[in-house]
Amino acid sequence: MERLLIKDVLSDKFIGKQVIVCGWIRTKRESKDFAFLIISDGSTQDTLQVVIPHEANCSEQIQKCNTGASVKIKGFLRESPAKGQRYEVEAQEIEVIGESDPAKYPLQKKGHTLEFLREISHLRPRTNTFGAIFRIRNVLANAVHNFFQDRGFLWVHTPIITSSDCEGAGELFSVTTFDFKNIPRKDDVVDFSQDFFGKPAYLTVSGQLEAEFLALSLGNVYTFGPTFRAENSNTTRHLSEFWMIEPEMAFADLKDDMKMAEDFLRYLFKEVTLKCEKELLFLQNQYKRISPDEISKLSDIAFTHITYTEAINELKKSKENFQFPVDWGNDLQSEHERYITDKVIGGPVIVTDYPKDIKAFYMRLNDDEKTVAAMDVLVPKVGEIIGGSQREERLEILEERMRKTGISIDNLQWYLDLRRFGSVPHAGFGLGFERLVQYITGMINIRDVIPCPRTPGEIGF
Repeated sequence: MERLLIKDVLSDKFIGKQVIVCGWIRTKRESKDFAFLIISDGSTQDTLQVVIPHEANCSEQIQKCNTGASVKIKGFLRESPAKGQRYEVEAQEIEVIGESDPAKYPLQKKGHTLEFLREISHLRPRTNTFGAIFRIRNVLANAVHNFFQDRGFLWVHTPIITSSDCEGAGELFSVTTFDFKNIPRKDDVVDFSQDFFGKPAYLTVSGQLEAEFLALSLGNVYTFGPTFRAENSNTTRHLSEFWMIEPEMAFADLKDDMKMAEDFLRYLFKEVTLKCEKELLFLQNQYKRISPDEISKLSDIAFTHITYTEAINELKKSKENFQFPVDWGNDLQSEHERYITDKVIGGPVIVTDYPKDIKAFYMRLNDDEKTVAAMDVLVPKVGEIIGGSQREERLEILEERMRKTGISIDNLQWYLDLRRFGSVPHAGFGLGFERLVQYITGMINIRDVIPCPRTPGEIGF
């Protein structure tokens, strides 16, 4: 007989049948005639009650059944007479696979703060909260691939080690094999010709530039992988290592980009509400941040479109006492974005046509020569969740933008070749996966939606 997952066992299909389940003990209690275990195997938000009659002759095993121990149970699935659960397993055999010392096991039957659970990230997935979060994360990751694959996009694997700074912000982790005690120098500067790659190398901040050359050969592509930012920022919205989703579309303009972003988000919201109802309800009840109904509404709602200039005018009209000044030419901050979504629009909004001086060099210059064909998707309570643009496909204009923004033309000749040989309009966007999971789960701190958070000064596990 094969082991069954608890999510599969909990159905009328197995009533009265013998089953084998495995899991970790959440609680144990004993009465005169029975012992009761609550176990979880991580496959579902639900737990399973195991009833052990004393006549089952499992007393020696029951003594080892402490919180945190792993067990294998063989028994019959019954309808439960107890309130709050439909099914239970009447055990015939119990095997304690791995014991747990109840005096030392840190996850006791009590409330734990999220800060404490970050200190034991290797065990926190056993809690209701983090089991829910990581199952939601799994459903969303799978939905990302389904969305793009169903629309004919190719999943491409852009490099993690790169020589380019896509955003031009300089927040890069260096990759080197140098002995730090004996770094070679030439004319009093580091001689990278003696390093592994013969030039400076970094962990990628984005796969966009490489995705562009793949799109300009293969059509529509997307990346989904880890990216890195050496930004010394200890906020609830920043990680040093995170996952990015970056589609790139050939023969596409900003309108195509906006439509794809809307369709993508609506699809993800629909999938997660269909497949993670129990997890979403638990998180809503526990943390009271966002409800499944709110997420479900976003899967059907139309996104409002406004320009950056219109957004600035709305913010100025508000007379709100914002922490950051509101002036044309300044980037929108989170407080501005949330005001637009929550107070002005009352739903998701796409802001377009940002000033060229606050956006990256590769974004297409508009005819006014003051703004670029960029777009940010903003959602209530959070602000920006997607950033994208139509890319500059005109060689001379791109070269001029690179000169003015200090981007090395020599190092990106391959990127300019895409404009020399069969250039076409193309567009794409980036979605930080953890920001999406954070929004859907309602978690305040982004460190709580990734298994092993990497932040300044923290690299545990």
